[in-house]
Amino acid sequence: MATESKTTSSLAETGERACWSCGASRTAQFCDTCGKVQPPQSVDYFTFFGLPRKLNIDATRLQREFYELSRKLHPDLYGQTSKQEQEWSLEQSSLLNDAYRTLKDPIKRTEYLLRLEGVELEEQSKSATETARASGEIKKQVVPPDLLAEVFELNMQLEELRGNRKMGENDPALIGELERHRTEFENKYESLTQELKQYWDQWDLVVEVAGEEKRLLVRDKIVDVLNRRNYIRNLVRDVNEALGS
Repeated sequence: MATESKTTSSLAETGERACWSCGASRTAQFCDTCGKVQPPQSVDYFTFFGLPRKLNIDATRLQREFYELSRKLHPDLYGQTSKQEQEWSLEQSSLLNDAYRTLKDPIKRTEYLLRLEGVELEEQSKSATETARASGEIKKQVVPPDLLAEVFELNMQLEELRGNRKMGENDPALIGELERHRTEFENKYESLTQELKQYWDQWDLVVEVAGEEKRLLVRDKIVDVLNRRNYIRNLVRDVNEALGS
């Protein structure tokens, strides 16, 4: 009994948790010693997979570990265990799926890491736009300064096109202008995607060797690029909807 208490105390000092069954060290999902499934911990998705908080990850390794954990946590394996263990396996499976869906997608992974860093991106989703329109509230959205004139012109053209459609009229020149805008925005979107990848590399470097100031600088650049990218994505969506494509 004294040995068990000492083990538990040592684990607490190192920030780890002891297995509920044998008191030994545990991972986020299983005990390293007895193999028992563990109650879900309040850990971030990177920690759940044993990954550092970086933006470039080994996608093949992530997928391999996901499938391995999926097999180990399958409900069929816990049919003869206690009700508590069955519930834990289901909760762990749910957490596993959420973590994998988030980390396997580079953009979702980036947005998730920013939330861990205390940053919430501007709400650019279509559902947020529709909710704001229905409630009359102003959606949190900032037009990038370098796009102000272009966005103003685009919105005027979109309104004109909608007005023409209501009256049953068609303006090929206006449609051509909107298609040109769409192409320009698609090119900007791709350019920002490439810029974002460069900042992923910078982040992974500074979190290892740089101080807080440099880390925050790179983080803020990522936030700016993501907000701009999301805004332009929605401009392309608006043009596609107006053109019926």
